[in-house]
Amino acid sequence: MTSASAWVSAATPNVLDKVLRGGVADLRPVPRTLIDKGPNRWVYRFIAPGRTLGGEPVLLVPPLAAPATCFDLRRGCSLAEHLLETGRRLYLVDYGTVSFSDRRLGLEHWIDEVLPRTIRAVSADAGGQPVHVVAWCLGGIMSLLTRADQPGLPVASIATVAAPIDMTAIPLVAPIKPLADLTNGWILTPVYRVLGGAPRALVKRAFQLSAFDKMVTKPVAILSHLDDREFLAQIEAVDRFTDNMVAYPGRTFGQLYHRFFRANDLAEGEVDLGGRRISLGNVKVPVLVVAGKGDGIAPQAAVRRLVDVLENAAEVRFEVCPGGHLGVLTGRGARSTTWVHIDEFLAAHNPG
Repeated sequence: MTSASAWVSAATPNVLDKVLRGGVADLRPVPRTLIDKGPNRWVYRFIAPGRTLGGEPVLLVPPLAAPATCFDLRRGCSLAEHLLETGRRLYLVDYGTVSFSDRRLGLEHWIDEVLPRTIRAVSADAGGQPVHVVAWCLGGIMSLLTRADQPGLPVASIATVAAPIDMTAIPLVAPIKPLADLTNGWILTPVYRVLGGAPRALVKRAFQLSAFDKMVTKPVAILSHLDDREFLAQIEAVDRFTDNMVAYPGRTFGQLYHRFFRANDLAEGEVDLGGRRISLGNVKVPVLVVAGKGDGIAPQAAVRRLVDVLENAAEVRFEVCPGGHLGVLTGRGARSTTWVHIDEFLAAHNPG
């Protein structure tokens, strides 16, 4: 068989599946059951029929504005599926959608209420055992701030992936910051106040622009990879993830904009939330910090700063893995890179 005929043979079923069956990706979610709920909080336990799960519970914490499917992108590229395969007792918190009525919610809501109640619910469901947190992007920052503010919470360790704290190290942000400072922050403030936050369409566009080069070349890439089922499946899964972005509540977006973006508070390890200062120096549990080599939203330097401010943590591991902002968490190569580091970190602190 010639190379051309081999390509056609491999591409034909993929094209038929995309045209006639809606796609090639296996987007079935990993089975789960609801164990707790409250305002902006749905807590799930994943189910693995026929498999014995053990060890202390692992909780997956997504960021705001991103769908919780970041941890369950598609079969074969699902961190949730992987952790269940390793026998972990696994949980997930989902914040649901954000509406205009949520515009007054600030970061305090998640740090004081949503994450602490989630952690306690998971611990209780697992018989009172301490919880190991695995979080992505802002979910990692919120998890660290929650543990720093409430040291009595049953948290045994925290693994963060693509969680930036030094905004000056983000190329996408650096050109805008002087203009924001010159206008005393008013370049965006009236917009998010009128809209009640950052609308989901704006969040989606910002995520897409972070990988603008890939977005522009995407049609060509699809045509040239019609014979690569895994490549096509990953694009479909990422498209579904991006289409389901969620809005930021107005007050939360304002805090992120003024405290994190403009003041760059977290680069020094502390943040002021309504007159209350929370210091990451109060985090004393072991922490894994993972950065993506090709991440434009959370570059290595912006993530690496965590190692310096987590000065009192029992242990801080820093790893750099291939992938962009989402790819480092759940790209096609994550199984042999990021997930290995997560597995090793959990094995060291939660042997099962």
